Formats: sequence, C-alpha cells, structure tokens
Amino acid sequence: MKKTEKQNNKLLLIGWDAADWKIIHSLIDNGKMPAMESLINQGVMGNLSTIDPPFSPMLWTSIATGKHADKHGISGFTEPNPSGQGIRPVTSTSRKVKAIWNILMQNNLKCHVIGWWPSHPVEPINGVCVSEHYHRAFDTIDKPWPISAGTVHPEHLAKTLKELRVHPQELTDAHILPFIPYGHKIDQDNDRRLFTVTKIIAECASIHAAATWVLENQEWDFIAVYYDAIDHFSHGFMNYYPPKMPIVSDEDFNMYNNVVIAAYMFHDMMLQRLIELAGPDTTIVLVSDHGFHSDHLRPQLLPDEPAAPALQHRPYGIIGMKGPKIKTDELIFGASLLDITPTILALFDLPIGKDMDGKVLVHAMKHKVDIHQISSWEDIPGKCGMHPPDKLEDPFAAQEALKQLIDLGYIDPPPDDVEKAILQSKNESQFCLARVYIHTRRFQEAIYILEGLYQSNPDQVRFGICLCECLFELNQLEKCKKLVQQCRKKLDHEQENIRDFSDVPDNEKKQYIRKRTGIFQNMYHLDLIEAGILLKENDPERALIMYRSIEQKAPQQKYLYIRIGQSYIQLRQYKDAERAFIQAIDIDGDSHQAHHGLGISLLRQGQFERAIEEFLLAIGLIFYYPIAHYHLGEALMAIKEYERAAEALQVCLNISPDLNLARNMLIDIFEHHLNQPEKAKKYRQHLNVHTKDTIVVVSGLPRSGTSLMMQMLEKGGMKLFVDDSRKPDASNPRGYYEHASVKGLVYNQSWLDDVGQKAVKIISHLLFYLPARFQYKIIFMQRDMDEIMFSQHKMLVRMGKAKKGDYPVHLEMAFHKKLAQAKEWMKKNANMDVLYVNFSDLIHYPKEEASNICQFLSLDLHISSMCSAVDKQLYRVKT
Repeated sequence: MKKTEKQNNKLLLIGWDAADWKIIHSLIDNGKMPAMESLINQGVMGNLSTIDPPFSPMLWTSIATGKHADKHGISGFTEPNPSGQGIRPVTSTSRKVKAIWNILMQNNLKCHVIGWWPSHPVEPINGVCVSEHYHRAFDTIDKPWPISAGTVHPEHLAKTLKELRVHPQELTDAHILPFIPYGHKIDQDNDRRLFTVTKIIAECASIHAAATWVLENQEWDFIAVYYDAIDHFSHGFMNYYPPKMPIVSDEDFNMYNNVVIAAYMFHDMMLQRLIELAGPDTTIVLVSDHGFHSDHLRPQLLPDEPAAPALQHRPYGIIGMKGPKIKTDELIFGASLLDITPTILALFDLPIGKDMDGKVLVHAMKHKVDIHQISSWEDIPGKCGMHPPDKLEDPFAAQEALKQLIDLGYIDPPPDDVEKAILQSKNESQFCLARVYIHTRRFQEAIYILEGLYQSNPDQVRFGICLCECLFELNQLEKCKKLVQQCRKKLDHEQENIRDFSDVPDNEKKQYIRKRTGIFQNMYHLDLIEAGILLKENDPERALIMYRSIEQKAPQQKYLYIRIGQSYIQLRQYKDAERAFIQAIDIDGDSHQAHHGLGISLLRQGQFERAIEEFLLAIGLIFYYPIAHYHLGEALMAIKEYERAAEALQVCLNISPDLNLARNMLIDIFEHHLNQPEKAKKYRQHLNVHTKDTIVVVSGLPRSGTSLMMQMLEKGGMKLFVDDSRKPDASNPRGYYEHASVKGLVYNQSWLDDVGQKAVKIISHLLFYLPARFQYKIIFMQRDMDEIMFSQHKMLVRMGKAKKGDYPVHLEMAFHKKLAQAKEWMKKNANMDVLYVNFSDLIHYPKEEASNICQFLSLDLHISSMCSAVDKQLYRVKT
C-alpha cells in the first residue's frame, strides 16, 4: 500500500494517563487550560470508556492495537524473568500483535514512539523509539545516570537523548512552588511528598523533551507520546484536591491542595508546545486510558490487595481530536479506547483488521468515511518494526520450560522468595486475563482460570468472589450459593483474627484499617450476589428486603440502588424502579447501568421519549452495550420511528450477533412497516444460523388440554421435560406433566439448555419470556373460553381457593386479551413455528390430529399409541 498526502496527513497521538474531564472542565472554565480549550473548540471531544481491568500497561497496549489483552498478550504489571531469577516489569517483547506504528510503518509512514507503556526494550521501527525506562532517575545527581540497553532506538541517538533528561535535583523553586506554594515549610526529613512531586515533574519533563526534540529534528508522519505524570500526581495527591476529604488533615490539605491543579496546567503548557511543533495541518488525538475520581466518589480507604489503587480510577477517560478531517466544536459519544487504532487507520485511509475489537469513530469525521476491512494486519508480511521472532517470547511459557528443567535436575531451583514472587506474578496475570474474559462476557473461559486460581490460593477470597460472579452470570445458582457461603466463612475467620483497633501499634494502624476495609467490601459484594440470586430465583420481595438491609450497612452505593431498581422492575413496580435508578444517578451521573435501568422503567410506563433519552445517555457512555441498543430500538418502535429503530437494532446485532430478540424485531420492521421484504428475508436466514436446537413447547391457557397433549407425545415415544414437583389430583388424575423450573421462566431461562429433544409444557402467559437463542415448535392448545374458565373455577373450588358460586366473569376478558397478545407475539417471532390444535378436535378426531402433530414436528411418533391417551370421559366441562 502506498503512502499518500504525506505533508497533510500527519497524526500526533498524545497519551495522558488518568486525565479526567471533571477536572479539565473546571480548569477550562477558569481559564487555566487554554491549549486544551483551543483543541476541543477546533475539534471534537468526548468520554473514552475504559475496559477491565483498568491497569495501564494493558490499557495502553489496547489503545495501540485496538485489541483486548487476551489477543495482545500484555496482562498485568509484571512478568517472570525468563532466566528464572525473579520478576521484571512487563516488556514489549510480550506483546503478540502489531501496534499502530508497526502497521503504519508497513505502509511506508515514518513513525516515532516516545515513552509508551510498555515499550521496553524498544522496537526497531523506522523512526525513533524511546522506552518507558528513559526518564527514571534512581540515584542522586552526582552519580552516573546511564541509559540502559534497549531504551533508545536507533542506538546512536542515545547520547543525544541522554542529555535531554531532567534530574529531580535540577529543579528549582520556580518549578516546584506552582505545585506546592508553601513547600519551603515542609520538613523533608519526615515528609517525602515534596520529593515525590519533584520526581514526577522531572520525569515528565524528560519525556516532553524527547518528544519535542523528535518533532523538531526528525521527519515524521506519526508520533505517539505517552505521559504518565497525571496518574502519578493523582494517586499521590488526589485526596488533597478540593473539596477536602474527611480523612485529610487541614494541614495536609492546605499544603497539597494545588498539586493536581498544577499538574493539569503543566500538561496544558506542554500540549501547547506539541501543537505548535506539529503544525496546523496535523491531526491531534489526545486520549487517556481511564479517569480518576476527584469528588464524592473518591474512596475513603483502599483495601489491602494487589492493584487496589485502581479503585480510584473512573471508568471514563478523555478523547479530544482536531485536524483536517475532524469536525469542529462537537461532542462525540460512545467512544472506547479500543476505537483509537481503527480510527487512526481510517484517518490514514487504511483498512481495519476484522480481528480488532474496536470501531472507527465515524461521528468525529467531517465527511463520510469509506471503511475497508482486511482479515488481519497480522497476516500482512514485510518489515513492520516489531522485535524479531527470536526476541518475542511468552515469559510465562518460558518460566514453565525453565521449571521443567529444574524438575529434571538440570538447573538449581531459585530461592523460595524468588519462586514465590514468580508465582504471585503468574497468579496476578491470570487474574487479569480472567477479568478480561468477564468484561467481554466470556464467563466460561473466566471460570476455567478462576477455579484453578482459587483452588491453589484458597486464602485469596477475591478469586472466589470473582468466581461467584461468573457462576451467577451463567445461572449456575446452586454452585454459586455454595461458594458464597464458603467465602463468607473465610471472611468471618479473617475478621476473628483481626485484633481490636485499640491493640494495634501506631505503625500498623493504616495496614490494619486497609485489611478491615477489604473484608467489609468483600462482604458487601457477597451480599449483592446473594440478593441477586434471590432475584433470579423469582423472589424479588426477599431480594428487596436484603438490599434494604445492605443499605443500612453501606448507604449511598450506586450499584445497590441499581439492584434495587432491577428488583422493582421484576415486580413490575416501575415507578419505584424509576426512583431507585434516579438515586443511583444522583450518586454517579455517569453510570451507564443506571441510565439504562431508568430507561427501562420509563419505557414500561409508556414514557417513550424520556426512555429514549436515557438509552441514548447509556449508549453515549458505553457504546458496546447491546441490550441498551435493543431497548432503544424497542422504544423507537413504540413511537413508530421505524428507520431509527432498525438502525439501533442493527447496531445491537453488530455487537451481539446472537441476540435474536433484536433480529425478530428487525424482521417485523422490514416485513410490516418499512416494506423491505428482502431485508426481512436476510435476517430470517441469519436467525437459523444464530439459534440453537429446536425446542418443542406445548402451550395454551391452563385447562385448555396441555396436559393431554403432553400425554399423547409421551405415548407416541417422545421424551418429556418434567419432574415430580406437582402430583396428580382430582383435577388432573393422570398428572400435570410440568417442570418446576418453568414457573421461574421470567427470571431464569438457563434451564432451557437442558431441555434438548424433550417436550416442555409452558403456559401461554410465559411464552413472552422464551429466549430468542432457540428455535421453537409450539403446539398451542385452543379451547372454548367458557369451558376453560369453568374448568379453572372448578379446580380452584377443589383446592379451596374459590367458592362454588363465585364464577369470575371479569377474568374472561383479561384471558381473551392475553391470549391475543400471545398469538401476536408468536406471529412476530420468526424463530417460533406454531401449530394450533383445538381441544374438541383432539377429543373427537384424535387420529387426524395426531397425524398433523407428527407432520408438524417432523417426527415418526406412534400415532395409535398417541390416540390411546385420549379419554373422552375426561372431557368433563363442555359448553
């Protein structure tokens, strides 16, 4: 592929780790970030949703590749040293796929990479590559400060770039006091925070010096430069940012409350210089991998567990873009950090790899973009600047190979502490990978990892809780309940082993509090899972009681109010659900789940316009949210906006191709509203591809002959999905032919996976809740409504739940209405094939009806045996 528009197609990608719009907007409003204000006024801006786990090496590699961690290979902060002598920071040689600069280099574009994490050892690209080890100073200024091997490419530039670095001890009051105006009052022998600020400033200045040198002295088409300073400033000093947190002393607040503000202003100055050097025709893309809580959502305390500081991260980073192809002064919605690489490729008029997990941000472009695709950029041969194959390695596989040599006796084992560190690194990497699978809803893959981790590390309750969440999502509720209790016992034991606070020495109190915080948070998670199980078991009343109990212990938790709202939705108490979701939004206005839940509660109340607004807000926060797109389509259908509804449903299917509810709705739209039968045909064909086995369902109103039909199918040789939960009685002397799971279909559909080739009885009121992932052949029993109502009444009299003379005439109209709705529902769903059978015909013409049933089911059932099930004596209620 040839390079085009060299001078007018440059792109500068700037990474600010942990930058957050909440702080940026407040500073722009006060005139303190003019460069950022200019950038977004001349271009577009929006939230950039992060992915889980929100760990920087993984996230920045996803930004640079457009892929999740299971594809790109970076799964944590550390990895084993292949020599077996301990662990090391994660390296670029562990990345398994091409980064954006490798792809652009293959297309003859000059690329430079400064400080990306991870980029050590540097890759042999066609421009300058400076690794994340470049700017670290580990000793005093009077000691040698060499550049280690693998830090700069090409190597001959190491001497030049070495001199550009800034040592912390070179800084003066002029550099430091804007961050800490009263810094001269600090007792530095006992308070190292001033040194921390100095170190971060110097390291940031070193990266900026390297970036500006490249911009001034090298030809370029693409530059990626990464600044980690905002993240470091935020982790160290966000607790002192206004408003003052209760856990912060007045003295510390007054001393350090300006650090974060100054950090952002410092970055704005650097941004101004980068934009000036890049030139007016360059496309600028400024992103952060996640945000950082700066208000009431700041955690008061962090638990005592690895990577706990990530709990301070907000799930939304920033994106700001300007350039010749970018719109001006507009907001964009639904962007994810996975979208950055596909968007950059589109800006260079290059195809997107189908194996990339992101999309092109087409709404940011001035003009319509023709998006081309290839199978994968990994298949394109030629020099791309990646490490040669002999340098690429899986450090965990290398460690396993080394362990085998140790086991065979060829190599001495490492010391115990080294082996422990290696094992811990491997465990954390595996846990990160499991969380990637959970984030992408691949729960079974996550379970496989988590079961091994928890079995090997039974003291790590966080592994068990994560496993509980996966079992919960897959509706493996009995296993989930058992594991929840196991985890509770371990946490109870941990609590018993913690001493009273009064007995804790001062130097241990902080660690003690963190440990106690971790236990409390884990208990809270288990409570939420346990209450969620009650919801899935069709017991929303008990779930609500438990949620309200949790609220007493942990008030003002957005996830709690989201769950309360979901409980009210199941109870069809939509006004109460609306109030609960609004409570969650009041706590965190950027909660996509709360906006989606509020949208559902409004949709069910018939407030379609307001519901649409909430669904759009949810999608604007998290674009990869298929069920929100589905509900948006449903709401748009309700107001007869059929074209927009079709667009929403098509996006839903693009994200989640197996969501056949959306496919059925599209078939209905194109067949009955937009008069596009060819499109309806296409989606009908796709329906067959995306559905599982066909399930045979016997349905109808209670007392319409459903039990008789089940008896006929069994006599004919078909297996039934039944249990003994309901015994035969005077109303049904031959039995009810039911399964207890069917009653909970509204809340739990997982049992349908166990039905297989058996027939299952499901009353007509529950048909609406059949999941669209199956095909259905429905034998629907019809009977005179007066006969049905009288038969039901006689049954209730026998059960002692009605009086003999109180015939419920008012219910007949309701049943007629529900029956009509069920028939219309089945008609609209292309995965449902229906045979209507009249009960009276079955009684009087069993052979003909049995033959029709066999033909409908495409089964060779024994017709005479089916007929033997028909007993006219049981036709006791007639009109």
